[in-house]
Amino acid sequence: MHVESVPNRNSRPTILIRHSYREDGKVKKRTFANITHLPPHIIDGIRLLLRDGIALECPEGLQMFEVLRSRPHGHVAAVLGTVKRLGLPNIIYSRTRRERDLVVAMIVARLIDPGSKLATARQLDEQTLCNSLGELLGLQSADEDELYAAMDWLLQRQERIEKKLAKRHLSDGALVLYDVSSTYFEGRKCPLAKLGHSRDGKRGKLQITFGLVCNADGCPVAVEVFEGNTSDPKTLAARVHKLRQRFHIQRVVWVGDRGMITEARIREELRAPQRLDWITALRAPQVRAHVFVCMLAYYVQWHMRNALAPMLFDDHEPEAGHALRHSIVAPAQRPYLREGHTAYATTATGTGSAGCEAVM
Repeated sequence: MHVESVPNRNSRPTILIRHSYREDGKVKKRTFANITHLPPHIIDGIRLLLRDGIALECPEGLQMFEVLRSRPHGHVAAVLGTVKRLGLPNIIYSRTRRERDLVVAMIVARLIDPGSKLATARQLDEQTLCNSLGELLGLQSADEDELYAAMDWLLQRQERIEKKLAKRHLSDGALVLYDVSSTYFEGRKCPLAKLGHSRDGKRGKLQITFGLVCNADGCPVAVEVFEGNTSDPKTLAARVHKLRQRFHIQRVVWVGDRGMITEARIREELRAPQRLDWITALRAPQVRAHVFVCMLAYYVQWHMRNALAPMLFDDHEPEAGHALRHSIVAPAQRPYLREGHTAYATTATGTGSAGCEAVM
């Protein structure tokens, strides 16, 4: 049995208690009662009872439940679930510790709602929270001073964390992708902030430079921050040393753009002294902890995008995909990777020489 509302053209709907049954292959309904005259809350109670629910007595004039606060949770569950599935908390620190939870909170916040440390603290605080993150991690009382202290703690563990990531994602003879970028600042106190070539188009602003190491699939493994006026090629030697001395990886193939792996860098840092392979294109203090948090957030994002790729339909060749679509109402088609890309990677990894100079 169920409660059914039958519309009337010129008056309010008729509310009936009915039973549906099948006879001679046809669905028929039997009416047991007309309850149109009953108050709406009683009708709702009857509807609930007929669905195997329980109707509770409520004093007249009062609501049974009052919504005090609604905590958005889905996006937090997705990102935090990915963090735990990757085992990232244990990579950061093997035992439960408040600093570790604070770092995890900053990584998740960086992905779901990036902002200042003060804004992140407000996300976590019980009085000002805007999602379930603080509650899930037990950080409802965290403030911005604790977050900054946790960043200092994280920075002391950066080498150990990167070593664990390198062990998981890098191996001897593998391709290593390396590139450098920069970001500008508004403040004047950071000792690494210098005037340099601005990729943000912010002339006259101080900036820092940072180099990111990824494996062949683009998964981030390590990051290092340099002074803002450091040229791209000058960061390469530090990366080579880091890979060999800290990660104990002796043979890799470095992949960088023409501004990164120059002829001078090949001669002075790759070919003779290190005997490393390369692929390139040749022409004929704190704000540090923040960059590391961003890299760890990117690590989580990279894994989420790969896990959700069938649903996200992340197309690496949008122009080719558009060409395959004959009508704007036809389903989108994902193109195959260009044959040149696959052949290029195969050729690069298969070389046994001291290097591979290709034109990109």
